[in-house]
This record gives sequence, C-alpha cells and structure tokens, in this order.
Amino acid sequence: MSGREIEFEGRRIELDERGYLRHDSDWSVALAEYLAVQDAITLTTEHWDVLNLLRRHYGEFRIAPPMRLLVKEVGRQFGPDKANSRYLYRLFPEGPAKQACRYAGLPKPVSCI
Repeated sequence: MSGREIEFEGRRIELDERGYLRHDSDWSVALAEYLAVQDAITLTTEHWDVLNLLRRHYGEFRIAPPMRLLVKEVGRQFGPDKANSRYLYRLFPEGPAKQACRYAGLPKPVSCI
C-alpha cells in the first residue's frame, strides 16, 4: 500500500499518496475541517456550499466533477457571480477541484493532474 496514515480522533485514517481518503466511510465534517487547517484554511459557509455540492454530485454519479462542470454547478446553485474559477480559487487556492474534493472525502477528480 502506498500512501500514509494520519491519527485523527483516536483513529488511524488511511490516505493515498496525494492525501485523499482511501475509504470514504472515514469522512466527517470534523475531518474535513482538520484537513483544511493543515492547509491553513478555515472552512466558511462558502467552502461548505462547494463541499456539499461535491458530495451530492459524487453520491449521485460516483465521480467527482471536473473543474468546468464544478464551475457550472456552482453558478447554477449559488448564482452567476460565483460561476467562475477565480471565485473557486479564492476558496481553494491549491486547485478547486483537487483541494475541495480532498476535503469532501472524494477521490481526486479524473481530469486533474
């Protein structure tokens, strides 16, 4: 197994080599907040809007949306002023699709490098 483990709330959580959860059943709100803090990010309502959108999409389609679809869905659900990559990069500066999926407990989006 390549990857690593972290200790969180008395449990060992397995991550892959890029820091994504190996087991989606390990995900929790508290774990998402912990992962974000490791990146010096405090999750706000705006972050959670995107994270919950990602989790709903993954629950329905079993795939994380690529960036273009993520931007479109954010705009559709939260308004045209948020339908752009600048807005998402402000929230998730390491790459909205990759970083947000990591916090949401989803696999790395297929289209991301």
